Amino acid sequence: MGEFEGNLYKSKLISAERAAELVKSGDVVHYSEFVLFPETLDAALARRVGDLHDVTIRSTCFMRVPEVVKADPAREHFVMEDYHFGTFSRRLHDRNMCNYIPITYHLGPRTLKKYVDVDVYFLSAGAMDARGYFNFGLSNSVSSAVISKAKKIIVEVNDKIPYCLGGNQESLHISRVDYIVESEGKPLMEIPPAKPTEIDRKISQHVLAEIEDGCCLQLGIGGLPNVVGAMIAESDLKDLGVHTEMLVDSYVDLYNSRKITGARKTLDAYKMSYTFAMGTNKVYEFLHNNPTCASYPVNYINDPRIMAMNDRVIAINNAMEVDLYGQACSESVGPAQKSGTGGQLDFIFGAFGSHGGKGLICLSSTRTEKDGTVHTRIRPSITPGSIVTVPRSIIHYVVTEYGTAQLKGKSTWQRAEALINIAHPDFRDELIREAEAMKIWLRANRTA
Repeated sequence: MGEFEGNLYKSKLISAERAAELVKSGDVVHYSEFVLFPETLDAALARRVGDLHDVTIRSTCFMRVPEVVKADPAREHFVMEDYHFGTFSRRLHDRNMCNYIPITYHLGPRTLKKYVDVDVYFLSAGAMDARGYFNFGLSNSVSSAVISKAKKIIVEVNDKIPYCLGGNQESLHISRVDYIVESEGKPLMEIPPAKPTEIDRKISQHVLAEIEDGCCLQLGIGGLPNVVGAMIAESDLKDLGVHTEMLVDSYVDLYNSRKITGARKTLDAYKMSYTFAMGTNKVYEFLHNNPTCASYPVNYINDPRIMAMNDRVIAINNAMEVDLYGQACSESVGPAQKSGTGGQLDFIFGAFGSHGGKGLICLSSTRTEKDGTVHTRIRPSITPGSIVTVPRSIIHYVVTEYGTAQLKGKSTWQRAEALINIAHPDFRDELIREAEAMKIWLRANRTA
């Protein structure tokens, strides 16, 4: 690094304890997102639990329980809030220890800039480069928006974070940083791919039938996207592109199998565009200084108008249940928050705007409780208290292990018919009766 940048770095370097002392009662402290958790700063702040009150801790998808929460389970000093629930936030929410902040992901930066005050930003970043820049690594997301609002920016340096190229707004110059704390440089959390089920494989076969050469992919996390990726890798498909919210391990396999080239992308040709990454070291090592990949803020990646500039966008997302009107619930079971809106609505809407694009909502036709009771996930109406993630006016395709239903342009009874045809056979007659009672199914239109 240059002499100027080196001297500036030394002048801003402080201990974690000193950094934690900069937090005052009543402050809003934003943590880096997903696997870029600011461990050293969080631990130091937790040690001040008795000195503070009404401190709000926020992030997008906490991937571990913060030490500040462990130190204050009664929420007498710290209040934890999350823009998107993962396993840990969900469990804490069930114990009244975490609140959800509803948000449509591509609107996150605008919402932050207009309505949210941030007093302190604990930003995890890789080691400063020779030109004085700290790279956001695996989480571009809303980082730039938080920086624009934060009164104090404290960078926690972890040299294990890969250097992820832009795109844009993927780095922060030291001149804009208030303080620097050096961490122990622990390896990043790995999220192993979920094991797919046989139903995932059946759904994936229907999904694969909707993909053609040159499609631009958005895959989520879980067993289903892994199967889709594996099937694509074994198929004859070619020249696929990537414009995705989350970059996961399956994309690495597809790139290495030469299925992904990005050659037919209209926007960011030959680039795998994304806003955050999460998975195992396979994807972290793949991203490091890789010009194939381009990191962007979420208001670029998830903006439906921008993604629709690419042709044949294929967005593949999961849901918890879909009702006969076509409403998809993907984030709660009744009033119990399980996930968040995230980017699902963004991509279903944007894929339809793409020439030849398709937004797919995928789910197994049934769910089974611990006592063995089986319930249909194609329901007459959304479970009371559940959240509609994708409204019926936006829904495009619904896929179960029994087939695919395209819902655009269909009346309520046509939608009900299409959805009942991909419901589990054991529940179809019951769904027909419910649809008739709800006046959305005409008996004369029943298929043989």
